[in-house]
Amino acid sequence: MQLLVASQRICATQFQGLNFSAFLGINSMERSPIVNLPFVNASLTNCRSLRQLQINSNRLHGVLPNTVGNLSTSLELLDATGCHINGMIPGEIGNLSNLVALALGDNDLTGSIPETIGNLQKIQQLQVYDTEIQGLIPDNICKLTNLGKLNLMNTKLYGSIPSCLGNLTSLRTLQLGSNALTSHMPSTLGSLKDILLLDLSSNFLIGPLPQEIGSMKSIVQLQLSGNQFSGYIPTSIRELQNLVNLSLSRNRLQGPIPESFADMVSLESLDLSLNNLSGTIPKSLEKLLYLGYLNVSFNELSGEIPNGGTFNNFTAGSFIGNEELCGAPQFHVKACKDPNKRKRFSKTKIFLVYILPSTALIIIAAAIAIWLLRRRASNTHLLVQENSLLYPFNKRISYYEILQATNNFSEDNLIGRGSIGLVYKGIFNNGMVAAVKVFNLQLQAAFKSFEAECEAMRNIRHRNLVKVISSCSNPDFRALVLEYMPNGNLEKWLYTQDYFLDIDQRIGIMID
Repeated sequence: MQLLVASQRICATQFQGLNFSAFLGINSMERSPIVNLPFVNASLTNCRSLRQLQINSNRLHGVLPNTVGNLSTSLELLDATGCHINGMIPGEIGNLSNLVALALGDNDLTGSIPETIGNLQKIQQLQVYDTEIQGLIPDNICKLTNLGKLNLMNTKLYGSIPSCLGNLTSLRTLQLGSNALTSHMPSTLGSLKDILLLDLSSNFLIGPLPQEIGSMKSIVQLQLSGNQFSGYIPTSIRELQNLVNLSLSRNRLQGPIPESFADMVSLESLDLSLNNLSGTIPKSLEKLLYLGYLNVSFNELSGEIPNGGTFNNFTAGSFIGNEELCGAPQFHVKACKDPNKRKRFSKTKIFLVYILPSTALIIIAAAIAIWLLRRRASNTHLLVQENSLLYPFNKRISYYEILQATNNFSEDNLIGRGSIGLVYKGIFNNGMVAAVKVFNLQLQAAFKSFEAECEAMRNIRHRNLVKVISSCSNPDFRALVLEYMPNGNLEKWLYTQDYFLDIDQRIGIMID
């Protein structure tokens, strides 16, 4: 079938709508014939009364031609979603002055969004998602005062979010997720009082969340996960009474979970996982009668997990990675202490019976220990001092710190494979470089091997053994953080062609 001939016949009459999916008898991309672009040819531009052109879900290979700007100025809808179109969006698209909806998503488009997009003064929907479009979001988009839906998700846009988007008060949907956007979240977005969906997830946005976020009174879905937001969760978020879905996961937020979350009475899904939140889980969250999904895992929360409301429906996965939480056995956390147990001794008796003798014993023991330590050989003292300076902490490292240090366990950081796990290079926030040995818990032997290695490394010290810095252990994850060997392992030096040891070096290794 030839699209050129077909369009010549159709445009002999003045159609107001043209749906090529229906015209070609196509219901799916698998069944459709391959039709070569340009689909907007000289014949099609003669359709002076054409108001709707729908060619979505066809296998139209080629570029979007410049002649698209010659289409009738009466054109209100252009839908070319999922057509394998490549190349750039021509600047002539701005000639379609009466266009109300433009859908070019799910294509192979490249280049940037043309500045002439600002000429589409009547447009209400602009969708260019799932493409290879890159560059900055042009400020000219802010001229589209009638815009109700803007979807630029999963492209390669970078730079900051234009603050002038807050002037588009007709916006109901703003989707900029899965890009490479940086800088702060503009406080001017708080002017979008009627917006229903805001998705800025999976970008590189930084800084605190603006207090103006509480002005989005009508919002139903707020997706801000997968960024680098920091600071406290703004108290103004309590004003979002219509919010159903809130995701702030995979950020750097800190401080407590606001008690005022209980005021968001419509909330059904709340994801605060993989942050640095501390304090307790507010008992007031039991008031959220529609809350069906909650995830506060991998934070620094403590205290008792509430047991009322919908909390009985949650599983251990909602709270994993918070070592100081306590509560019911179903959550796989430690049991809470009985708060009603009263102390039988006064403060004076406690001081006399317990604190004073204990303090005296500690002072005596410390004096003896100091005397003994001074008698040890100076070499041993220097070795201990050197090791303590090299590894300045013994605390356990959290799963989230390991996740960040290894760049989400990236293949680029993989430095070794073993029979029971993998070894990654990790660069932690304090600048320390270490090797992270992650055990494959799908193998039964991994649990025994982890315990055995921990026991052995705790009791053995030798200058030629790799030192254990710390560990990470929870029901779903086991890892050892080890001294990093910048020169690689022995196997590399013995068996690879790019590295070699001379006879003197080999003898030296054997002697050691």
